[in-house]
Amino acid sequence: MSQPPKPPSLLELYPEETREAADLLKQAVPLMVRHAIPPNPVHYALWYTYSKGMMPDLNRRLDKIVSDFDVFPPDSALKLFRDYIIRGELEEARTGQQQVIDLVDDIEGDVSRSVSGSHSYQTSLAAGLAALHEPIIDDLPNVLSQLQQSTQVMQEQQEQFLYRLRAAQSEIQHLRNQLERAQLAATLDGLTQVFNRQAFTRLLEQSLNNGHQGLALVMLDIDHFKQFNDQFGHPLGDRVLQHVGQLLRDLLPPRAMAARYGGEEFCIILRDCKDLEVARNFAEQLRSKVQALRVKVRRTDQVLDTITASFGMALAEPCDTVETLITRADDALYQAKRNGRNQVHPAIKEPVPSA
Repeated sequence: MSQPPKPPSLLELYPEETREAADLLKQAVPLMVRHAIPPNPVHYALWYTYSKGMMPDLNRRLDKIVSDFDVFPPDSALKLFRDYIIRGELEEARTGQQQVIDLVDDIEGDVSRSVSGSHSYQTSLAAGLAALHEPIIDDLPNVLSQLQQSTQVMQEQQEQFLYRLRAAQSEIQHLRNQLERAQLAATLDGLTQVFNRQAFTRLLEQSLNNGHQGLALVMLDIDHFKQFNDQFGHPLGDRVLQHVGQLLRDLLPPRAMAARYGGEEFCIILRDCKDLEVARNFAEQLRSKVQALRVKVRRTDQVLDTITASFGMALAEPCDTVETLITRADDALYQAKRNGRNQVHPAIKEPVPSA
């Protein structure tokens, strides 16, 4: 019997780039305003999905609710959110929970059988020992035979129990691996396999909390990417982003972390940078690798050799926050673009001390 299709994950449901997401935002918010729906995260997710038009059944149910009620019922919103938006995550959680329950039930049954077998063995052994203490034993061979049989049964039960314990250990390791993969997937950008923006912000904050010394931020933006997508299509643009993600993973120095910040923009957190020159050398190496990329247009066999990226970088200072460090690196990035693109530009403006 074939298995039912697995519901898509949130990352699979919403793969949009920044511009696509912004267009959907412009459609979703007026819909909520028109129906006096508070723009909280649950409502926004529903009407964002409504604007995508990828779930006709959800759209029909939303249309019916707004036509039947003067005020959008919160309970209905939560139910639709669970049924359509996070259904895949809920089913995966339920599956994992059931696997753990089944595993515990199996181990409990094995333990019960082992304890019961131990009690039976103790009873048999006690009876045999009592018989051996009798002055005259008329049936000594039978007593010894029963003791031998009880010992053999006990040994077989213990061997089965040990086998099940080893199998349980294997299942536990499998469940642990599943959890680790799920946790990793939640931090990675699905297209480029570097960290996503949410994970990047958290990692940068942790890095700053551990001390600004030797910490640098490099930001890169692929040049003329919108025109590239318009001319050659988003699938080819996605391939370019995947190549850049692979370059980042290949070239990252020890303790460095790379993330996709949004659209065609990436960030790299560097540690152990004694000065901006270290960060510049890394950025220059990455810039030349991006410029050396060659991507073939499959429908025409044309090889593109004009892919470049602009870079901005900033060295963390004692008064830096996540926002100020990103702002200085981002300002340097746009200075590189204003200067002609395909170049590395350091931040020269000092951070503004926090109040």
